[in-house]
Amino acid sequence: MTEPPDGARGLELARAARRGDTLAMSDLLDHLTPYVSRICGPIALSSRQDAVQETLVAVFRGLRSLREPAALYGWVRVVAVREAVRIARRDGRDTPAELAEPPAPGDPQLASDIRDVLVRLSPEHRAVLVLRDVEGLDEKAAAALLGLPEGTVKSRLHRARTVFRRMWTA
Repeated sequence: MTEPPDGARGLELARAARRGDTLAMSDLLDHLTPYVSRICGPIALSSRQDAVQETLVAVFRGLRSLREPAALYGWVRVVAVREAVRIARRDGRDTPAELAEPPAPGDPQLASDIRDVLVRLSPEHRAVLVLRDVEGLDEKAAAALLGLPEGTVKSRLHRARTVFRRMWTA
């Protein structure tokens, strides 16, 4: 899942917005919002809306500097991850939260259970999990996106998955 279902529409809007079409810019930001939200949500958690808003502001400001409109979704993903981690850090989510009782794997509240476990991970670990397991990037691509050595991404991913599994099955 690297781009929204109507990716061609987004590229068309990006090209028009780069030419100065303000309506196209507005439509592009509306088009990108669900994509950005899907990336920011698991990283920024309860600050999802702040991270989405900051990402869209950065897209608005930086779209003209995007050399190749075909790279739109990859660029937006980089911005979204960066902003979500920044917002999560700002809100003090670096310190994992404690839950009184871990969720049961068969619980009907599965989505909220997953969120409860994610809350207990650092923003950096959530970012690696989202890029690898939600966005489907390999370690090399995630490392490039995060500006980290590939070995660091591999170790963060291993640790994040281990901690997630331990918390989930505890």
